[in-house]
Amino acid sequence: MKNNIAILVGMDRRAVPWRRAQQSHPTLRCPLLAALALVFFQSARADTLSPTDVKNLLERIRERRAAAPHVQADFQEEKVIRLMNKPIVSSGKVWFEAPNKFRREVKGNSPSITVSDGQQLWIYYPNFKSAERYSLGKRSPVDAGIAAITAALNLENVEASYHITATKTDKGYELELTPRHPSLKKLFQKFQLRLNEDLLVERTEMLQPNGDRIVTVYSNQTRAPIPASTFEFTPPPGTEITTPLGR
Repeated sequence: MKNNIAILVGMDRRAVPWRRAQQSHPTLRCPLLAALALVFFQSARADTLSPTDVKNLLERIRERRAAAPHVQADFQEEKVIRLMNKPIVSSGKVWFEAPNKFRREVKGNSPSITVSDGQQLWIYYPNFKSAERYSLGKRSPVDAGIAAITAALNLENVEASYHITATKTDKGYELELTPRHPSLKKLFQKFQLRLNEDLLVERTEMLQPNGDRIVTVYSNQTRAPIPASTFEFTPPPGTEITTPLGR
């Protein structure tokens, strides 16, 4: 079950056979670089937004979402796994309709399609001709997984699920979300988002409890309407279908 939820928040099936690989940890020991890093960190905090400013920023984001509830974008993702010497890099496209419909297609050697219509979730693996189906809205671990992967695209009522801090940058804003609830804490420790001046997410970084890190960069974003069929999924003939949660 844990492996299934890990897939929702960015785990890749290619990583599983490498879980026993040799761990490599480069260590930074240069006092000068450490001092420079401290200076940079302190200067970055100079633009930290007050709680009132954070609230106003989130309200602006919600107003943009209400006016244009659709978003689609290309993405490039890098998964840095502690027990692997090289990160796993993938790319694809994502579609989202507030509050809870999304589609995520991963290209490359290990393609996958994840689709949610708000009531059920499908994860399809073309190479294996297999699909997993989950029912949503029953406070299952899958609901927490979806909340994690859509946090960057949604940010609706985000204060209820996360502690939020934010800073103003030259090119936009940076937000850091830390989970309030145990179900989310099992998936990640913190979630950082970089927004541009148009309040579109350009980059996210998720730090998972085991130290793994997932960095996603978005490009070619548009808020054009998305056909309803985008969030529907019918398994191709011959697909092996499983329901890991038994419902």
